[in-house]
Amino acid sequence: MNWDDTRIFLALTRAPSLRAAARSLGIDQATVGRRLNALESVLGAKLFLRAKDGYLLTPAGEAALAAARRMEGAAVDLRTKIEGQDENPGGLVRVTSTDSIATDLLLPAIERLQKHWPNIRVDLEVSTQLLSLSRRQVDIAFRNVRPETPDLVVRRLVSWPVGVFASASYLARFGEPVPEDELRGHQLVAYGPYLEQSPFLTMAGVSARQARIAMTVRSSLLVRKAVAAGIGIGEMPLWMGDREGLVRIWPQRRRSTDYEVWQVMHPDLQRTARVRAAVEFLSAAFDVQ
Repeated sequence: MNWDDTRIFLALTRAPSLRAAARSLGIDQATVGRRLNALESVLGAKLFLRAKDGYLLTPAGEAALAAARRMEGAAVDLRTKIEGQDENPGGLVRVTSTDSIATDLLLPAIERLQKHWPNIRVDLEVSTQLLSLSRRQVDIAFRNVRPETPDLVVRRLVSWPVGVFASASYLARFGEPVPEDELRGHQLVAYGPYLEQSPFLTMAGVSARQARIAMTVRSSLLVRKAVAAGIGIGEMPLWMGDREGLVRIWPQRRRSTDYEVWQVMHPDLQRTARVRAAVEFLSAAFDVQ
């Protein structure tokens, strides 16, 4: 079972069809089917049952899956260690962050990086999903939550205080809320994941039981833009609200938890020239206060 056949086998375990597996590998569907038939012939066993809803592993396929995953892990480890010896500051660096961080901080930093190291190409993915560094889906991650994986290099870059903001047009229409009224008569722009974590929404520690949620989003950038559009009141880091030209409500109050940003890398990549160069420029972008 060679590595090329293993890649096809693993792709079929993660995709619902030959077509989807072929697309993930960047090859045509006929090649996937032909290689699978050849692999099953060499092994002398059927690895999949062809069902209406996709390819299902047989007992032989389940046994092969464990070996294939070990082979994939070894291949990823070899690639990481070889790249770790590279001292040429050029090539691809995969970066992931939230949309707000990417727009305000990383894009200007990437422009500065390109001026200094034009042979480095940055692949920037904006996502709230925790893409895997250990499986090399990404080289550098900027996350709002400290990852639990112990074998990663984690560094807290910033801890920004968070306040409550509204647009001037919103305040002209609704007035400034009174903390003791639990935001009665006011509209909120809520960050969706916070609602999932707690049944009671607060703004800078003030209960918002009497407020109406006008909009829920899963993007910190959209929170800012919705507040700027006058849709409602929202929480955000102080410097972001100031940059957006918003009015801070209750300047004496702030959220009990700050907005933290963590830089996360695989330990072997610290010795990779292009990743090291990218980290130098990208991490410097967070000095905004």
